[in-house]
Amino acid sequence: MSDYILILYYSRTGAVANLARQVARGVEAGGLEARLRTVAPVSASHEATAPPVPDSGAPFATQDDLAGCAGLALGSPTRFGNMAAPLKYFLDQSGDLWMAGGLIGRPAGVFTSSGSLHGGQESTLLSMMLPLLHHGMVLAGVPYSETALMRTTGGGTPYGASHVAGERGDPATTDDENAIARALGKRLAELARKIGRPL
Repeated sequence: MSDYILILYYSRTGAVANLARQVARGVEAGGLEARLRTVAPVSASHEATAPPVPDSGAPFATQDDLAGCAGLALGSPTRFGNMAAPLKYFLDQSGDLWMAGGLIGRPAGVFTSSGSLHGGQESTLLSMMLPLLHHGMVLAGVPYSETALMRTTGGGTPYGASHVAGERGDPATTDDENAIARALGKRLAELARKIGRPL
């Protein structure tokens, strides 16, 4: 079995990246390596190209990162209640992996950030689950045994971890949002260790 959980995300202002780091802490507390990877932005211009390595932050993901993971945490800001185009573009390239059944039975979870409390967080989380279901992954949310779900006045849902950035786009996550993100990461690591190599 692979020994890492892939934390694959897209972040523009840093909020989703902050959540990704909290998910990574949870993964490591659950006994597996956390592999943080991001995706390049997409452009309407066919001339635009991104550098092969980002100027800062996590490296760009490859399809090999996805194929080799023991589990997956997928993160995106909300875009009209949907995942951001760069993340969808990356997932749209995973057809060969889908055809081979390469992710069947592996645990997966999702996380997001929005500008407002009712800014489409839950629909964004659900939109990210759809390709994971097509890949045959086992979806893991955050159970209410995580007490921060009942305390939070910002982000955090049973569908996945989240952050409310507010009208100024504050990327700083709250203690409860961090606890929920860590709980998601730890749960993914523990599930991956229990499942082992799926049939």
